[in-house]
Amino acid sequence: MSTTDTPRNQPSQQAAEEFEYTADPRWKQAIAEYSDYATAQAAVDRLSDAGFAVERVAIVGFDVRVVEQVLGRLTKGKAALRGAGVGAWFGLLIGLLFALFAPGFGWLAIVAISVIAGAVWGAALDFLAHLATGGRRDFDSVETLEADRYEVQVEAPFAAEAARLLASNPARPIA
Repeated sequence: MSTTDTPRNQPSQQAAEEFEYTADPRWKQAIAEYSDYATAQAAVDRLSDAGFAVERVAIVGFDVRVVEQVLGRLTKGKAALRGAGVGAWFGLLIGLLFALFAPGFGWLAIVAISVIAGAVWGAALDFLAHLATGGRRDFDSVETLEADRYEVQVEAPFAAEAARLLASNPARPIA
């Protein structure tokens, strides 16, 4: 490696206090590995509790996959009910905004009408949207990302200190 290929902020030539933040993964070292995210998060929390500069830490998931958890069958009625709920919340927001400018107790009528109108329109639109799918997706689900393992990585000049802090106070996930 020639001198032109050597990074300017090489950790061995610079004190930890002078080290500039970089998102470059070559500057990070894995100090711990966990099988679940909660334990990795607890490890970073332990570092934070010990006064460690956690802005120098990253939690990296490996072997990431998308998991779609099916919640149940989605019928036209359930779609309309869900739409009514969302529409009512939206109507409440709009009603409260308009109610700011209403004189006297007129604000209460504005809010009530907005909630009802939002629920009706939300139910109708979600019902029609579900009807338009033609039965191709008659279920409700939630997608999440999961990883097989999580590494706690720390910028190289700070890795030894972070590893020492974790070794003296191991991470345990909060139940």
